[in-house]
Amino acid sequence: MRVVGGTLGGRALRAPSGTATRPTSDRVREAVFSMLEAAGGVVGARVLDLFAGSGALAIEALSRGAASATLVDSASSAIAAIRANLEALGLEAEVQRRTASSFLAAAVAPEGAPAAARQYDLVFLDPPYRLAETLGPELSVALESVLAPRARVLAESDRRAPLALELPLVRERRYGDTLIRIYANR
Repeated sequence: MRVVGGTLGGRALRAPSGTATRPTSDRVREAVFSMLEAAGGVVGARVLDLFAGSGALAIEALSRGAASATLVDSASSAIAAIRANLEALGLEAEVQRRTASSFLAAAVAPEGAPAAARQYDLVFLDPPYRLAETLGPELSVALESVLAPRARVLAESDRRAPLALELPLVRERRYGDTLIRIYANR
């Protein structure tokens, strides 16, 4: 596994140990970023990578000019791999060991307070395939508070059990059994 493009193109990435994490393949990542480039690119974007795994998607975005990244995963092996990858590549990013739900809940401003400061222009969702189909409604509601105007959400899932969000679908592509969907904030 490697960084596909940008200033760090060709550099190796470490995957978490064990079989619980399924890193996005280089081929699919290359296609994803081609789609994102066609939709305005990632330069200057504030990126949130939920279910980050190795951190490959956020790292790819940073390599291509994203302004910042927050990587969230609940597995200690994933957090270790993310930190090792960031250190090896000389990148800085926020890394949090939490579930996606707890991260999103904490990002919501209390009632009566000004809008939450945590807003993202690009969100990557790559949950375990076995959970993706059931997460759509929960994530759709939880993401509302962190999406910047005109934000894009990229969801990766198995084509037989897709992650469907209640946001406008902009683009959809299949790569073997992998389904990539790009949604736009309303």
